[in-house]
Amino acid sequence: MNVGRIWAVASNGFREVIRDRVLYLIGLFALLLILAMRLLPEVATVTSDKMVIDFGLAAIELLGVIVAVFVGTGLINKEIEKRTVLVLIAKPVSRSEFILGKHLGLSGVLGVLVLAMAVIYLLLLSLGKIDYPIGSILISNLFLFFELCLMTAAALVFGVFTSSLLATMLSFGVYLMGNFSQDLVELGNLSENSSIQAITEVLYLILPDLSRLNLKNEAVYGVLPSATNLLSNGVYAWFYTTILLAIAILLFSRREF
Repeated sequence: MNVGRIWAVASNGFREVIRDRVLYLIGLFALLLILAMRLLPEVATVTSDKMVIDFGLAAIELLGVIVAVFVGTGLINKEIEKRTVLVLIAKPVSRSEFILGKHLGLSGVLGVLVLAMAVIYLLLLSLGKIDYPIGSILISNLFLFFELCLMTAAALVFGVFTSSLLATMLSFGVYLMGNFSQDLVELGNLSENSSIQAITEVLYLILPDLSRLNLKNEAVYGVLPSATNLLSNGVYAWFYTTILLAIAILLFSRREF
């Protein structure tokens, strides 16, 4: 495996996604946040500041997930449909380098997207004279980036063996269920049915526990988990991402073009 070839695929993928006008989402985010800062104080005067902080973090997550899923599921299929994958694989680029490069390129775009939205977010909060826990917000956005990298890997897994539409639906399903995976276990326990409990426990083991990376609520009130828990959750995110990338590489290596 050659780092230079992986970087070349990543750089090309980064430029390609940027050219798709993905960064227009930054302008959309700024507009949504400005509207929220104008309208929310009229709805709830007492808790409006907390609502604005929470809305901004939720908007960053939503837009990031949209990019990770919609772009991630199409990264491989787009190359297959254009037949450019045949040219790339014919060159001295292995299929594992191709997958890793695509993931690295989109992760770079997501990193730029999250960073830009976070800067705009903090700037608008400061201009609006809203008190905010900057340390908690920055850590929350860092773990959001980890979550988006994981979702990109999941999107690649589905994108290498099925259509873009089905891969998108499956990826959003993983995102939704991953955020409620702990609730699934509780639901199974409440059912008092051994079969349902077994199913929910299996789903909990298979699906990524994205709630471990979602620190929005903690960030709003400036209360984060301990450093040990943060480190554990960060390692969990990258371990799970590595597993998904290994699965994507395995599936892609068995595809015939």
